[in-house]
Amino acid sequence: MTFPGFSIQPPTAAALTRGGLALAAVLLTAWAQWPGPAPRTFFADEWLRDRYLQWQVSAAPEPRVLVVDIDEASLAALGAWPWPRARLADLVETLLTHYQARAVGLDIVLPRPADAGGDIRLGLLARHAPLVLAQALDYSAQRPQALREGVPAGALARGGAGLPAATGYIANQAAWADAPHVGNIGFIPDADGVLRRLPLLTAYAGRAYPTLALALLQSAATANGARPAEATAAAAASTTAAASTTAATASNTRRVAYRRDWSAYTVVSAADILQQNIAPAGAAGRIVVVGSSALGLGDRVATPLAANRPGLGVQAIMLSTLLDGQAGLAPAAWPGRLLAVLYIGAAAALATAVLPRRSAVASVGLLAGAAALWLALAYLIAPHDERLVTTGPLASLLFLLAFAVPFQWQLTQRRSRHLLDTLRQYVAPSVVQQLLRQDIANPLAPRRLEVTTLIADMEGYTSHVEALPVEQSALLTRDFLACLTGPVIGHLGTLDKYTGDGLVAFWGAPLPQAEHADLALDAARAIVARVAELSRQRQAAGHAPLRVRIGIESGPAMAGDFGTSFRSIYTAVGDSVNTASRLEQAARDFPHDVIVGAGTVARARRHQFLPLGTRLLRGKEHPTMLYALAGTGVGAPAAAHEVSA
Repeated sequence: MTFPGFSIQPPTAAALTRGGLALAAVLLTAWAQWPGPAPRTFFADEWLRDRYLQWQVSAAPEPRVLVVDIDEASLAALGAWPWPRARLADLVETLLTHYQARAVGLDIVLPRPADAGGDIRLGLLARHAPLVLAQALDYSAQRPQALREGVPAGALARGGAGLPAATGYIANQAAWADAPHVGNIGFIPDADGVLRRLPLLTAYAGRAYPTLALALLQSAATANGARPAEATAAAAASTTAAASTTAATASNTRRVAYRRDWSAYTVVSAADILQQNIAPAGAAGRIVVVGSSALGLGDRVATPLAANRPGLGVQAIMLSTLLDGQAGLAPAAWPGRLLAVLYIGAAAALATAVLPRRSAVASVGLLAGAAALWLALAYLIAPHDERLVTTGPLASLLFLLAFAVPFQWQLTQRRSRHLLDTLRQYVAPSVVQQLLRQDIANPLAPRRLEVTTLIADMEGYTSHVEALPVEQSALLTRDFLACLTGPVIGHLGTLDKYTGDGLVAFWGAPLPQAEHADLALDAARAIVARVAELSRQRQAAGHAPLRVRIGIESGPAMAGDFGTSFRSIYTAVGDSVNTASRLEQAARDFPHDVIVGAGTVARARRHQFLPLGTRLLRGKEHPTMLYALAGTGVGAPAAAHEVSA
């Protein structure tokens, strides 16, 4: 399709292929970012996120949470596990009264009755004080028989559509089934066994059960005077506020932020609490998680920060995560997945534009740089979007490396062979390399360009060779043509053809050259010097002196691959080319070796010229102004008569 002043060319097959590869790279990242209704580990994303967590983790003290550890020292001081329920009741009462804790969560499941007095006290505390009991919901579908021990309690609401579903449970004794706040401590590890997410709400038998951290927030809100419904709303609001760092997925599992290491938490021995060895000010107003790090009790999990950590530490970290959301301290929500798609879109577009102009090594370097930049950006984005698949763009860049770079390499090789076959004998190697780097579908197709044409031959060639043997005539011709050819190629010219004892060359095609006139004049000066040296050598051997005649003119010309199916040649045609030929013929009437037309004088910037007057050249209707290149002949006028372009 053409319009006045411009035309629209249909895309080539190579351009369509490059565009298709770029689109495929973008779709690959989009597919990674929106994997479906359930999260899945993907492209080593979790491994990379674990590294980011390890680099970003903080040991700054967490003043809102207290961890009471039934550790080895407590077991040694107060007796082996299980402890009497009365001792556990003493521990809870001491925390709530003497230490003024906001709420206490027991990361311990007690499915069977024990000492009656202790069970009654714990039951009363669970009903009327901010005590949260624990129950472990089971998510395994592989058990031959589902777990059914105790009675589940603490459901927030009926329903549970879209929540992770439990298949069984280990709950507390039936006497505590009316406890208002009971938290789930069951979890679903990833395929590699690492605990990275917790289900905030779990569906079982048509009801939704909160995790321990969420139940603790609800209990703390109730203890502050809120009605149960308000406490539930407050806890739900805190989870929404935390969504910036731990946005719930469609299955309502939530990524544990792990922004604080175990060393950030105040951990005290249960024995020290019972013996009141700790100053009350260190625990007042905190939410307390009670559990055990004792290896003998087996409550150990693998986390991104360490291969073996106490399970109550994960509950404490999740509690901090929700508290951060409640206090507005969580990182603001960013559209990380959209940013990933936009980034790879920009990278793919850049690669599509740049790869055709770069070598394979440079292309690999470009993609490696894009991958390194994304790794840095993902480090910043990951805390703000839990569903971001950090390695999605890396997979797309690897796709481009595996397919786009080899495709472009093959295309370049094909174009290289074609160009080299056509231009190796006519164009300087550096010009060929520039052509190879340019994304031009057919750089040899005829184009209208500004060119400078140089035509040179030997004055009196016939008289020089008629008395020489054939071998010496051929040697003279080869030596003379070498004097002409070397400067042309050396000054980035294109050799059009040899004319027996001379040549035709031009500048400005196949690549446009801003200094095409000056480059041609540089070559002409070098030709004159080399012919003069050859002439001195021949004169020393007793031969007649040599002289070269050169005509140069600049102007528009049609340059391209012309010819038929039998033979073609890369040449330039136009009025300026014809004028250069006439100027070379006119040189026989002047003592100057290089005759230059007005077009070249107007375009040159680094040379001086001698005006020779006007002459009516053959084939021209009007006289043409002639110039000589200063310093390229005998009997040159004084500098005062020189003109500068």
